Amino acid sequence: MGDIRAMFHQVRVPPEQRDFLRFLWWPEGDLIQHPKAYRMCVHLFGGTWSPSVCSFALRHTAEEFKTEYSPEAVDAVGRNFYVDDCLVSCETEDDAIKLVAELMTLLKRGGFEVTKWISNSPAVIKSVPLEDRAKNIVGLDLNRDALPAERALGVTWDVELDCITYKITPKGKPVTRSGILSEIASIYDPYGYASPFVLVAKRILQDLTALKLGFDDPVPDEHHSRWLKWKEWLPLMSNFRVSRCFRPFDDVNEYQLHHFCDASESAYGVVSYLRMTSEEGQVHCNIILAKAKLAPLKKMTIPRLELMAAALAVTMDRKIRKELDFPLNESVFWTDSTIVLHYIRSDNKRFRTFVANRISTIRDASEPRQWRYVNTEKNPADDVSRGLTPDKLNGRWLKGPSFLCADEMEWPIAPADLQVPPSDPEIKPPTENASAFTTQSEEKSLERLINTYSSWYKLRRGVSWLLKFMQWLKLKGKTQTEQELRDFKRISYDDMQKAEKRILHYVQKCFFQKEIESLTDSDGKVTKTSQLYKLDPKIVEGLVRVGGRLERSALPLEAKHPVVLPKGSHVSDLILRDVHVKAGHSGRNYVLSVLREKYWMLGAGAAIRSMISRCVMCRRQRGKMMSQKMADLPENRLLPDEPPFSKVGIDYFGPFEVKRGRSMEKRYGVMFTCLTTRAIHLEVAHSLDTDSCISAIRRFIARRGNIKEMLSDNGTNLVGAERELKREIDGWNKAQISADLLQKGIKWTFNPPTASHFGGVWERQIGTVRKLILAVTKQQVLSGESLTTLFCEIESIVNNRPLTSVSDDVNDLEALTPNHLLLLNRKPQLPPTVTDRSDVYSRRRWRQIQYLADVFWRRWSREYLPQLQRRERWVPSHRNLQIGDLVLVADANTPRNSWLLGRVLQTFPDKKGFTRSANIKTKNSVIVRPISKLCLILEGDC
Repeated sequence: MGDIRAMFHQVRVPPEQRDFLRFLWWPEGDLIQHPKAYRMCVHLFGGTWSPSVCSFALRHTAEEFKTEYSPEAVDAVGRNFYVDDCLVSCETEDDAIKLVAELMTLLKRGGFEVTKWISNSPAVIKSVPLEDRAKNIVGLDLNRDALPAERALGVTWDVELDCITYKITPKGKPVTRSGILSEIASIYDPYGYASPFVLVAKRILQDLTALKLGFDDPVPDEHHSRWLKWKEWLPLMSNFRVSRCFRPFDDVNEYQLHHFCDASESAYGVVSYLRMTSEEGQVHCNIILAKAKLAPLKKMTIPRLELMAAALAVTMDRKIRKELDFPLNESVFWTDSTIVLHYIRSDNKRFRTFVANRISTIRDASEPRQWRYVNTEKNPADDVSRGLTPDKLNGRWLKGPSFLCADEMEWPIAPADLQVPPSDPEIKPPTENASAFTTQSEEKSLERLINTYSSWYKLRRGVSWLLKFMQWLKLKGKTQTEQELRDFKRISYDDMQKAEKRILHYVQKCFFQKEIESLTDSDGKVTKTSQLYKLDPKIVEGLVRVGGRLERSALPLEAKHPVVLPKGSHVSDLILRDVHVKAGHSGRNYVLSVLREKYWMLGAGAAIRSMISRCVMCRRQRGKMMSQKMADLPENRLLPDEPPFSKVGIDYFGPFEVKRGRSMEKRYGVMFTCLTTRAIHLEVAHSLDTDSCISAIRRFIARRGNIKEMLSDNGTNLVGAERELKREIDGWNKAQISADLLQKGIKWTFNPPTASHFGGVWERQIGTVRKLILAVTKQQVLSGESLTTLFCEIESIVNNRPLTSVSDDVNDLEALTPNHLLLLNRKPQLPPTVTDRSDVYSRRRWRQIQYLADVFWRRWSREYLPQLQRRERWVPSHRNLQIGDLVLVADANTPRNSWLLGRVLQTFPDKKGFTRSANIKTKNSVIVRPISKLCLILEGDC
């Protein structure tokens, strides 16, 4: 191992680039003088570009002088240097001495001086000049003293024993998420040899993450004790050693990689061993690489985790083969999951996307015959998926299972029956008519391509390359012209047409097998029960086309006899989506007309509607806002026998211009609506600020009595009033306001922003008031006093409107109005009493009033409430908005194509579980919106 002295300073910066490295400094370090501008002529330590530039210069040096030095020295520069550190192994001491000498002379010619040499061989160290040795071995007696440990790219290398060791010193960090993360990150283990032990700590950290604790919050006692117990094992890691050298003997006849994979509910991993066989038949195994990964927080099935471990195994195999110089035989992969073995070996089943993607990864890098079964008890990867303590790492973990040292005939054998039940959720159900036909090898490749692509254009290109490759195999070994060779390297229009025809032929063979057989018979007709009967199909150029009645028209062949496409086919969906996009995301009729210029799809109308409803772009441009079943009426609208205006809705309307001297000023209306009796109370506000709002509320309370609950929109003036009103109530308490107000207070509830329909009970009343104002004033400008008088008169008119239906029979009672209660209930604070019909003639006025109030509430319950039973709109229930859904947030002030996309963070379901508003995270902030202002783009579980 060696190091290049000040490597970055040995490479000069081109003169034309030095102005980019200007800096200020005092001449000769004299701080009294004015600083001058200097330029760096060499590359900087800390410059992000320096490692790549200097590594290029290093390799360029070896390339320039490669003819003068051995291939081993040139190759070592290219493969065994990490920036300025050199780590290289040799077969013998003589080879090492020669290589060190060559590296020093070769790189010196490029201006690089290799120093700090250290080796596990004293003879090699002695061959290096004293000034070029590592500092901590300069004063050692190489014949007697033990060689010290060194850091090799962050890993501790015990030079004397030639092994990798772990010296971990606890940092004493606080037991919080950040402290635990810091302790775990301090363990540098690139080879994964200590991964079973480190996994235990990572699992503790993942459990804390699931609890959603802050980074500096103290952890619960259970996890605290688990962490302390893990730290107690840390000192034992100093006894754990892994031999750096894989080979115990020189005459190795065969090298073979064995990868073991396994998974549990909490983790999955792989451990790889190098199996070496000598010419005398001796077998030795050594761990070479390991990898442990935590399972995702989102729960996954064990077969999926086992499959992820298998995919990781082939990735590690590819990485190891790239780094090792040994002539490796075919690798062997081991798993204890019979389900995964069946997945890998299966050729006649179609799997869901997750499984299919990973099987594709596995089969691209390995063959099914390379995969073998091992019992869980003999699987060393079980350690990496469940965790181990340091005292157990020196056994099977380092050398692999004992059967690896035996003859291959003694290796474990897979169970005879590796069948997966048909009910396996990862297996796709067979498509209609497709299970009836057996595919050939070419059609298997075609089927895999069809299921891989999500674009009609890309699918045709992929099949074009497949057909070209098959043609190349047929012509392999034959003489070809340069033009033919050039044609093999590009896709032409004819190639795309051939690919399209091949895809359509395959799909029709899957779905219309019986019809094709009938059409190729002597009569050439399909049966009456066939779904193609009315199309009068025929086979043209190998494809089933519509016969139809347009044979004599001047239309092209594709329009006269369009190709028949089956319903529900993946290819049909791709073609339909391609036509829809090329048609500019148009509507159903136009897309259908464009489609039938070339294709005739069965059930095209329903398929187009379904496709348009799923199209993200169409949803963004034309998608409807969400809705939900109309909610039940709240309690505050259904409770009788309470004083009017106990529960009110408040809102502003206006403005209105009034005369004040020679100037004009704006006034606003404040309407209080009784949620139970639908009575209204109007106040005039001089402005929209908080003070004016509080004053209007105080005038209302002074005239109408105590408010128990108040509802309003999310206006800024109303929100501010709620905060300041709390302070006002404190002042009223000091003025010894009634004890009832002190105890009950006022509950103020705000509707979600932009959700005007949440306040429909008062928005409807505002509409009525506006009509009356326009009818009375006829656009005349009033004085302030006249406006106040007008509000009082309109208030009386609205409160006289009937709540129940008006009868034509003179014997019927008059229609119920809010004034039936307002004008008689002059002392609402008196408790109700038992009354009867004779009280209407009572000389005691209060009993007469109380009787009439009771009559109002009886008629209110009998005649008015039943009218609220029907839902006039929003009758059916719909899918609830879910956390993770992608939505479009409506904004009345911007065009639709500028509306923001957002992700649902939190929903607010009502008592019946219907979601009517949600927290939405946009690119700018988190906002609250009702579902009526949201358009669903993509469901979160897609």
